[in-house]
Amino acid sequence: MSAFPLTKAQALKRDVDVIVIGAGVAGMTTAQALVQEGYDVLVLEAKDTIGGRLKTDWSLGAPFEVGAGWIHGPVGNPITDLAKSVQAKSFVTDDDSSLVFDHKGGEVEDKIITNKFKDLMRVYKKIDGTFDSDQSLEKAIKRVSPQTLEDPVSRWMLSAYTEFDTGGPIENLSAYYFDEDEAFDGADVVLLDGYDSILEPLADKVDVLLNHPVDHIEYEAGDGVTVHANGEAFEAYVVVCTCPLGVLKSKKVKFSPALPSRIQKKIDRLGMGNVTKAALKFESAFWPIDTQYFGVMTEDKGRWNYFLNYRTFSDENILLGLSVGAYAGKIEQLPEKDIVDDCMMVVRDMFGVDISEPINFQVSRWSKDPYSLGAYSYTRVGNKPADFDGFTDPVEDTLIFAGEHTTFKHHATVHGAYLSGLRAAEQVMELIE
Repeated sequence: MSAFPLTKAQALKRDVDVIVIGAGVAGMTTAQALVQEGYDVLVLEAKDTIGGRLKTDWSLGAPFEVGAGWIHGPVGNPITDLAKSVQAKSFVTDDDSSLVFDHKGGEVEDKIITNKFKDLMRVYKKIDGTFDSDQSLEKAIKRVSPQTLEDPVSRWMLSAYTEFDTGGPIENLSAYYFDEDEAFDGADVVLLDGYDSILEPLADKVDVLLNHPVDHIEYEAGDGVTVHANGEAFEAYVVVCTCPLGVLKSKKVKFSPALPSRIQKKIDRLGMGNVTKAALKFESAFWPIDTQYFGVMTEDKGRWNYFLNYRTFSDENILLGLSVGAYAGKIEQLPEKDIVDDCMMVVRDMFGVDISEPINFQVSRWSKDPYSLGAYSYTRVGNKPADFDGFTDPVEDTLIFAGEHTTFKHHATVHGAYLSGLRAAEQVMELIE
């Protein structure tokens, strides 16, 4: 169940002003903004807790962020304000504190990493000024600098940096738009009390029905909406759908009438990416405890090529491994124990074959979650900013979309989801005056 006290939905409450589908950050932000303005709002959530892809697990003794892990660019970021409102303790993760290993476990000099990064940025700049038509980032690199894909350091950066940041594999990323979104300033931070602490102010006085997966949305201009969930029907003037892009792409939620082609084409075109996490807890630390990150140039692109060291901000001996790009989807097909074993092979490449087994672990598998079907959206070949931003137009003045996938400027972020929720609330208020 949710960690926060939710307003218990009235047993017979079936007719409200607004129904919000999904109790993630976008949905709860929408609902909170409307509740503060006096609207009668009901949130329908498929799971037994709120938060969506913002989920903190404490079973390892420290917060394992199953989904979103950082406040990206805290300066001016609205999520920073939410964190401050609950007096959440934060820790700045130092990107410059890192140790990188080649695939054989040898340490790579900092100077090489710095120079190769500068080279990669020059390649990206050259791509921006060379082509008149979109193509995959991988193909564009092959055309302007084929040696980049052959160089193990550059190849590692393409995955550990670009694929992790975007959520998509370079084979599918748009060479035009993969890095054209915007970011707030400042070094990324983690929340030591758990990222889900920011949900508390969003949940205040909001009426949420948990365990109510929506399967059918009927909408009609001038006649409101009927939302079917868990065998029940709920009615409202307007519905705000914050289902993740992966769910929309799966067509598990039926719309009557069918969505306009302008919306459906955007859903079909956009990419839904993935990042797999494996949090490994050990009896004692066998790694440099003051180093923030460990990188590994694994031969399989995307395979556990970046690790976050919890000892820089926690007393728990935890290494958080990350798999990205195409490898993330591949590894999530395996049982959890096999995922951990695969991750431990890479840890042993870094720190030796004689290190101990983890005493506990947690693994994320967002591609297997039926209510997300992926981690976050990315800009696929052929996508344009309008494919994200075009979701913002209400359908028949009764159906509104929100979520990180509905804003190109800030897609794939918690603050993007939050800002989309505020936008959706404003649209609701324009429709219901």
